[in-house]
Amino acid sequence: MKSKDLDQDLIDQVNSAIAHKTPLVIVGGNSKTFYGNRVTGEIISTAGHTGITEYQPSELVVTVRSGTLLSELEAELKANKQMLAFEPPQHSEKTTIGGIIACGMSGPRRMATGSARDFILGTTIINGKAEKCRFGGQVMKNVAGYDAARLMVAAQGTLGVLLDISIKVLPIPESSISIKVETELQPAIKSLRQWLRQGLPISASCHYQDNLYLRLSSTPSAVKQSLTVIKNQYSSEQMDESFWSGIKNQTHEFFTGNNDGQQTDLWRFSHNDAAKLLAHSGGAPSDQLFEWHGTLCWTRTGKEQHTLAEQHQGNATRYTLHQAEPKAGNDIFQPLQPGLLKIHQRLKQAFDPDNILNPGRLYTTL
Repeated sequence: MKSKDLDQDLIDQVNSAIAHKTPLVIVGGNSKTFYGNRVTGEIISTAGHTGITEYQPSELVVTVRSGTLLSELEAELKANKQMLAFEPPQHSEKTTIGGIIACGMSGPRRMATGSARDFILGTTIINGKAEKCRFGGQVMKNVAGYDAARLMVAAQGTLGVLLDISIKVLPIPESSISIKVETELQPAIKSLRQWLRQGLPISASCHYQDNLYLRLSSTPSAVKQSLTVIKNQYSSEQMDESFWSGIKNQTHEFFTGNNDGQQTDLWRFSHNDAAKLLAHSGGAPSDQLFEWHGTLCWTRTGKEQHTLAEQHQGNATRYTLHQAEPKAGNDIFQPLQPGLLKIHQRLKQAFDPDNILNPGRLYTTL
């Protein structure tokens, strides 16, 4: 089916949903049903909306349809020695770029290069009024109107059905090497901050069970010099860089383990000092994994984490990746403060006045 025909089919489906007041559940590769509140309604699928529509490697910008498989997009970029710098996770072979952007997911390289939102230049959507809208463009200096394109990142389809996305890409680093250092968490964080101040090209870090894992990415000479700096302080062991695929795609043993049969949730806790706040929260080392230089913690716990996050101006998400059924209710994402909730409600009203697009996916009040 041609793209224009598929666009019209999706518009017709939204129009029908408006007429019948029928909620729509937006689906691409269906690899992120675990993430967010459950939505019931008629399926509207972008799975057939595939393909790279524009890509000039010299311009470092790619425009891609939302149903395109993440693996296919990354393979095309890799063939041109380029990459999605925010290193998104691939939860299954059916993961699409639209799902990644809709959920706003970034991987291990996020602290070195930026988040998914930082690389979005433009989007085309169908809003809840069945209007096809284009926001942004294909250059970084596009400043016409509000930056609505980036509103679509992490909105989980509540503001519109993503049709295509223009994304800034980056060259793959000339050299990359990964090492493992045996050290406890707090000394590891202290060393990381010192190395970053010294300008070491650390493109990823992870701490798990008293081991610090580092990836250095830059020119061969910069990587070599950085290794020397680290080895002056620690004994290190070089390791296979496939380790980062396990962290990025959440196939590492921490994510896939059965947690000794305990019925605990998987939480994603982010804060400038997440390592300091959670390192001594009572959880066993096997129940915690730290990324992003200690600012992101994955933790398995039966305790609610939103209150702790709010007390320290952090953010906690009940991730629930490995539960058979997502939790119902309004306790998946960090509760919004009243002022921020009003802004979200106004945006929802402007984009989707009849509340038919993924209603309640983020918060039951949206």
